[in-house]
Parts: sequence; structure tokens; C-alpha cells
Amino acid sequence: MSKFGELIDADIPILLDFYTDWSEPSTNMHPVLRDVAAALGDKGKVIKINVDKNADLSEALRIKGLPTLMIYKLGEMVWRQSGEQDANTLINLMRDFT
Repeated sequence: MSKFGELIDADIPILLDFYTDWSEPSTNMHPVLRDVAAALGDKGKVIKINVDKNADLSEALRIKGLPTLMIYKLGEMVWRQSGEQDANTLINLMRDFT
């Protein structure tokens, strides 16, 4: 968990994507997240977290639906949503927190 704290404690917004390889909505988000990362450049970061490989963290954050997307800034969660999102929505959200 301390590694997670270091991960989210940044002065740029961090978009976390909690996913699994067996969830179609999760895999549908992969190209969307690549677009978001490309659009943000160094003004934000996109990190994918496989819930099957990070069960303790997923449980601690009460991940129920997949994909679950969260935005953190300076160690605080500032936005959370389950389900697929489009790239423009995510890009605009991330820019709101820069």
C-alpha cells in the first residue's frame, strides 16, 4: 500500500484504470486510455491496474464494477466512475485538475 501512496502523491493528475483482461468493457478502454495519455503528455499520467493481480488494493478501494476509473491529485481522490468513458470526457476531466 505504501507503493500506492507514492504512486498517487503527485502534483499532476493521475488517472487510474482498474481492469481485468476478461472484462470486455475493460479491454474496450485500452485504446481510449492510450489516446488520453497521448493527449495529456507530461501534464497527467495514466496507470492501469489489473484487479486480479492487485486484489488487496482493489478490495481496499472497494472496486466493484469494471472498469473503475479514478483521478488522484496530491494523494487525494478527486473523481471516480465505474464503466466505460470516452477519451474527450477523460481528457477534459484530467485538464480540469492540472
